[in-house]
Amino acid sequence: MDTTLDSLWDFAPAAAGRMFHLEHFAGLPQVTQKYLEHAIAPGTLLANAVRLRMHGEIKLKRWLPFTAEQVIRRDGGMIWKATVRMFGLPIRGFDRLIDGEGAMHWRLLGLIPIMSASGADITRSAAGRVAAELIWLPSAMCADETSWVPRDASHAQARISVARITTEVDLGVDDDGRLQSIALQRWGNPEGAEFHNVAFGGIADREQTFDGYTIPTRLRVGWYFGSARFESEGEFFRVTVDDARFR
Repeated sequence: MDTTLDSLWDFAPAAAGRMFHLEHFAGLPQVTQKYLEHAIAPGTLLANAVRLRMHGEIKLKRWLPFTAEQVIRRDGGMIWKATVRMFGLPIRGFDRLIDGEGAMHWRLLGLIPIMSASGADITRSAAGRVAAELIWLPSAMCADETSWVPRDASHAQARISVARITTEVDLGVDDDGRLQSIALQRWGNPEGAEFHNVAFGGIADREQTFDGYTIPTRLRVGWYFGSARFESEGEFFRVTVDDARFR
């Protein structure tokens, strides 16, 4: 049976009694503890999945509005199901990473195929995306298999494994632990040529608390992060999270 957004959510294991208490993570770098303490309220069940509703703009040569739902799971499963409007016409489809394989399928009016892709490059790129978007599921940052290296007082690097691919994700936080930026090397082809590692990341400028989790709710995301090219050509995704549910 093909995995849908609903089935990915419905069959995610429910949080099973383990609660967040900062003392359990006393061995982590201080900057990491500061981030986790801000992101997860004491006593919050460590969730296995998050379901998000969002809207924003995506740049496909020009900026186009979209609405979307997304499910992200601690085991690396992800589906982003969206409707993008071009000249008033809906383009519907999804990006996903299921059972360690990435794919994307998009259709105009839900009928006419306009983009379909899968394979090793798509999987590797999707794994980097999921590693970055675990900022929306902070409980995943508490996993035993996630290792942390402090860079300085306001940056920590998490080594996250998704689909057997390890990605080093740099989190920038303020003095209170609020997430301000995320950066990584992500497999992609923004120039339209061969896939390769490209600087990727985003800036968070708003947050909100849902069910004990404080997550960024407005971000600007794109390629060439950390350089002037991010502003001039790399930014392609502006998103506002409207709601988040955890289980």
